[in-house]
Amino acid sequence: MTSLASTSTTDIQPIRPSALSAKLAMALLLAGLADWLFYGQRIGLSLALFAIATACVSLLFNHAALDWRRAMISGAIVAAGLAPAVEELNTLSFLILVASLTIALLLATNPDTTGVTDRARALCNFLLVGPFRLFLEAPQMFNMSAFTRGIALWLMPAALSTVFIALFAAANPVIEQWVSLLNPKVIFNHVNMWRVLFWTLMLALVWPFIHVRWRRRAIVAAAVAEGPVSPQPPLVSAEFLGPSTILRSLILFNLLFAAQSILDGIYLWGHVALPDNMTYATYAHRGAYPLIATALLAAAFVLVAMRPGGPAEKSKVVRPLVYLWVGQNVLLVVSSIRRLDLYVDIYMLTYWRIAAFVWMGLVALGLILIVARIVLDRSNQWLIGANLAALAIVLYGCSLVNFDAFIADYNVVHSREVSGKGVQIDIDYLLTLGPQAVPAIDKAIALRPTVKEGCLVSRRDRLVEQQRQDLAWRSWGFRNWRLQRRLDAEAKAQAGSQPAS
Repeated sequence: MTSLASTSTTDIQPIRPSALSAKLAMALLLAGLADWLFYGQRIGLSLALFAIATACVSLLFNHAALDWRRAMISGAIVAAGLAPAVEELNTLSFLILVASLTIALLLATNPDTTGVTDRARALCNFLLVGPFRLFLEAPQMFNMSAFTRGIALWLMPAALSTVFIALFAAANPVIEQWVSLLNPKVIFNHVNMWRVLFWTLMLALVWPFIHVRWRRRAIVAAAVAEGPVSPQPPLVSAEFLGPSTILRSLILFNLLFAAQSILDGIYLWGHVALPDNMTYATYAHRGAYPLIATALLAAAFVLVAMRPGGPAEKSKVVRPLVYLWVGQNVLLVVSSIRRLDLYVDIYMLTYWRIAAFVWMGLVALGLILIVARIVLDRSNQWLIGANLAALAIVLYGCSLVNFDAFIADYNVVHSREVSGKGVQIDIDYLLTLGPQAVPAIDKAIALRPTVKEGCLVSRRDRLVEQQRQDLAWRSWGFRNWRLQRRLDAEAKAQAGSQPAS
């Protein structure tokens, strides 16, 4: 009689600490090579060289798992993927290079995966989960003594807290000044926080290529005559994402986010005087995008910590801390929106800034939906569907908004010529918005009569001519028709106001 159990190959074999230490050392060497090739440098051929080095190191440490017939095919795939990057590095050639490396690794080291669906699932798991495996597997080089268990419990909270502090320092000049007070002569003169984050990122990216562990379903059979299977020793990953680790993480994270929220309450909402040599524009502009990155990282942690069936999902202590932390993240996103709003008040509106407002709103809604998933005990598929529905509704709504006219009208109304604050009207930018900006351009020309000379009026007239051409039946649009009616009405009003000759 045989018992069958479906399991993951990543949970069958423990990792030898010595082998893991050698792989970690090689990952550090690759990270050092990446630092020399990429950090502060223009990237081109250097990316192809780094990809070759990564492939060679992967071959060195995974030769035992290679299917050599497939390895030859994989080498051809890597060579083909390198060609576009050598020709010219752009977004497309970069994506081709990444795809060729991952597909080649899959073919060479995972011969059991043959179906298209299984291969796609393995590649998605490799790209989405692989960069996080370093933080789960690196602690396994230590013995599981009480001391190392304590390190494992605090390693992730401390590491993520350091990342959050770095993001807060990038977003908040006040926190940056506080951090610099720790030991500016030793730390900030010799350690660049962004460089530390760069090394961490590179280690996380190269680790899956060095320590290849494909997640795939296998059938494990054990005969009753052989007796029960002896339990495997507990891995650090069990402690790494256990309730104790998650609890410690949430306590630290809530304290850090509370400090950031209090500072925003004091300086952003309370308008308390900032430290010397610091303006509100600087305070507002620096924080918007790093804080959104912080919120996204926090959302990823909550999804992992509160995964369905996980040990922390039903905890009566962890759940309130998760709700509190998500609430602080929503407040963080609101502060980011407020920061961007203050910056727009001074430096006017653009398409990218509108996109940032929309993106921040979607992030805040996504955080709220995460809480709804936990409270309602729904699946991750429900969460994905709800976010996709929200995205579809927002995109559909945006398709009905005349952003060209909105941006142009906003910039004119909030310019220095009209409101007395902000910057002067950038008429050149208004002209790039197209015919829908013509009414606002007319207002801008009227506010600045000295700029009527030259090519400005002719450029405005070309937009009007473009608008008339857009009224042809093949290119007709309701928005263009409404604009033409407005222009005709304004032309009649101007003709009626002029005295008869």
